[in-house]
Amino acid sequence: PVPTISWRRADGKQIPRKARRHRSSGLLEIPNFQQEDAGLYECVAENVRGKNVARGQLTFYAQPSWIQRIGDVHAAIEERVSWECRASGRPKPSYRWLKDGEPLLPQGRVQLEQGSLTIPNVSLSDAGMYQCVAENKHGVIFASAELSVIAIGPDFSKTLLKKLTLVKVGGEVIIECKPKASPRPTYSWKKGKDILRENER
Repeated sequence: PVPTISWRRADGKQIPRKARRHRSSGLLEIPNFQQEDAGLYECVAENVRGKNVARGQLTFYAQPSWIQRIGDVHAAIEERVSWECRASGRPKPSYRWLKDGEPLLPQGRVQLEQGSLTIPNVSLSDAGMYQCVAENKHGVIFASAELSVIAIGPDFSKTLLKKLTLVKVGGEVIIECKPKASPRPTYSWKKGKDILRENER
């Protein structure tokens, strides 16, 4: 006689409540399939003469999707630049980097690790358009950002040269000079109009 048909999961979990059965239960439909719906399913057909089981593995996959993108950066020469991009997906996405459309490899000052890129001491040659690429076998996505490297002339607005009064003759005096500048400046000192030279004092 015509068999009755039922469905079950081989792992013992319940069939999702959202699942619908059609054509005398011969067709199982799972709308809005999610990762927790993946697994080994069994279709059981039986009548008074016996029963038979057909099995099928449902696998969940997802194209990469951005969790964290990279953004444009303006950096002074010799500053540290760091980017991180993260993407979800199944299987887990892998990452690679491009600069001005060309593959970027870990070399010298450029450090690459999965979705992170670090340049400890940026130079003018590092300026350009960067792309983080996340991919798995189901898709590939790109995130772009521009690195602008700027030069800054010496700026003393945040440096305080204090007037010092010696309390004790022969005491030691330290005057710090730390202007904001890019690239790193060279220094010279004057007392009045005379250039100071290093000597025993």
